Amino acid sequence: MQSSVLAFATDLLDEGADTFFGNLADRAGVGGVTLASVYHQARDVFPHNPRRVVRYLEPGAAYFRPDPTRWAGRRLAPVPSTALDGRDPFAEAAEEARRRGLKLHAWTVFCHNDRLGFAHPDCAPANAFGDRHLTELCPANPEVREYALTLVAELARYGVDAIRAESLHFHGLRHGYHHERYFEELGPSAEALLGVCFCPHCRAAATGAGVPADEVAEAVRTELRRRLADESAAAEPADLSALADGAFAAYVDASAATVTSLAAELTEQARRHGMRLSFMDGGGPGTGWLSGIDLPALAQATDQIETLGYAKTPEAVREKIAAFALHGVHPRSMAVILRPMSSDCDGPENLAAKIAVLRRLGVPEVEFYNYGLMRLSSLDRIGAALAG
Repeated sequence: MQSSVLAFATDLLDEGADTFFGNLADRAGVGGVTLASVYHQARDVFPHNPRRVVRYLEPGAAYFRPDPTRWAGRRLAPVPSTALDGRDPFAEAAEEARRRGLKLHAWTVFCHNDRLGFAHPDCAPANAFGDRHLTELCPANPEVREYALTLVAELARYGVDAIRAESLHFHGLRHGYHHERYFEELGPSAEALLGVCFCPHCRAAATGAGVPADEVAEAVRTELRRRLADESAAAEPADLSALADGAFAAYVDASAATVTSLAAELTEQARRHGMRLSFMDGGGPGTGWLSGIDLPALAQATDQIETLGYAKTPEAVREKIAAFALHGVHPRSMAVILRPMSSDCDGPENLAAKIAVLRRLGVPEVEFYNYGLMRLSSLDRIGAALAG
């Protein structure tokens, strides 16, 4: 079984390569590192960082040095983090990984990018009222698709083994923004409908699939106005698949085709450069319909499906993998991320039991979240669990 730890480039920059890779190889005993190449805004606590305990990560920042010639004339281009200070942590990581015989993976957040969304609102998703969701990029937008393809090609020059593709899909309303507020209870149906993209590119894709996109948008607006105006209506359950005489479901299916085609294009791009592409579906079966996640199609289109095995018991991890199998994703084509911290594990035996479950199911790859966010004792827990 292959193993890796997810980490931020700032961990490498703050600790230095010897300490960073020493902890990965000697304490955690893993065979690789999954380093964030483009990442979203966050505020985190870093228990063992020698330079700071609380750190703000910049919105939509790149943690490598983009090649200017690749991005000349592009509106959408990766913006290097100010934390780099002239360095290229991906180049440093690639050199050290080669020296130690470790694999380097590029953990890449594609469509959740508030820096680019705010700078180019026309590339962000639009709800049925035309309001842009500026923390995201729309996977149907041609510029977004070209940005994603170029990003994969860029990362290949570092000798990356796999692209871990996070956020390669649509997002719901509550994906997260600071001081995000909902003082009236919207209800799950209104929230779901407010998260569906009706930008011109999504409408064109749906129309091309034979879906009356404008009629669907009007039906969604009408339903939303009803629920926003009336508290009792907001609480009503709804069969969204029946909205607009079933055309809404067809519209969402067209969105899923958009996501699958983009994932397929990026997978082919990765393969051309000798890399693999893992599509990250953190929520798992039954949670991604409105995000455009069609698991059986994505399992065919990509090299691997990766999910979060965040759970307290090995049985819960087994159940999640079994659910993927019921949706056309065989464990052999999966990677699973576990958390070794006390929130999920009460000791190395618990973590070892989860790893044993994955091995028995045939899952070939396990990753651990997240180097800088865990105590050093959690790295030791990984090493003990893998050795066991």
